[in-house]
Amino acid sequence: MIDYEQIKRVSADLYEWSLKKIPEDTKARLADAYEEETGEGARKVLNFMIQSAKRAEEKDRFLCSDAGVPVYSVKIGSQAVFSGDIKRAFADGFEELVGRIDPPLLQFVQNPLTNERSYKGKDMPIVSWDVLDGADYIDITCSPKALGSGRWATLEIFVYPSLEDIEKYIMETVIRAGSQHCPPVMIGVGIGGSFDHAAKMAKQATLRPMGTENPEPILADMEKRLFKAINKTGFGPMGQGGDTTALGIHIDFSAGHGFTPVAVCFNCWINRRTRARIYNSGNVERIE
Repeated sequence: MIDYEQIKRVSADLYEWSLKKIPEDTKARLADAYEEETGEGARKVLNFMIQSAKRAEEKDRFLCSDAGVPVYSVKIGSQAVFSGDIKRAFADGFEELVGRIDPPLLQFVQNPLTNERSYKGKDMPIVSWDVLDGADYIDITCSPKALGSGRWATLEIFVYPSLEDIEKYIMETVIRAGSQHCPPVMIGVGIGGSFDHAAKMAKQATLRPMGTENPEPILADMEKRLFKAINKTGFGPMGQGGDTTALGIHIDFSAGHGFTPVAVCFNCWINRRTRARIYNSGNVERIE
């Protein structure tokens, strides 16, 4: 069965890995962007990002001093069997990691009522839960959220919006963020459902591997159209100008009522994302 110690160890490792290595699809997209970029200054910035990612991986060091806070998306298989407290394992794993990680983590966990910072706090780490029918494992994705990209996420509720209304809102959000979220960024959008579900869809959309086709034709066309438009804004890598403001935009939707929430969120150029599965057999499979 899947026990407390396994979850504690794997969840801590996922957070550490996410700080020191960018996903393979993000590496490939940055390399493509470098080849396609026409701006000299933008090419220099993209090259600096590519080399920084390589050096951080080789030297086992952080890519960015802002490690953010640990955020997990957890899918529990309906056939998974557990021993011990699952939720506590994530909190204990984070606490243990704080004591051993090199270089050390700064105190990024903030109490929003007092602005005090520490390594502990209510609902920390942040974990969202879902269920996978028929699976005999727990699937854990870690995608830490730091200040730059986290600050510019937005959500607005419309009433029977047109596709043009939705696209306009997305573009307005992108333009308002400018280059303050450390572009080129990965953009996630959630349309429909309820207030909380739209935000969850937007976050989950950023985790979709780059280069995958949206199964909904309307959204596939919207992604292509918006990707071109966003990269024509000219903000460029780290605001230095150029053709590469976004690495990609992924959109999901849900049925809902007459009111339609639209949520937009961003991942910075590092696009932190690690993932692993723990099976009933005790086997741990690292996926990303």
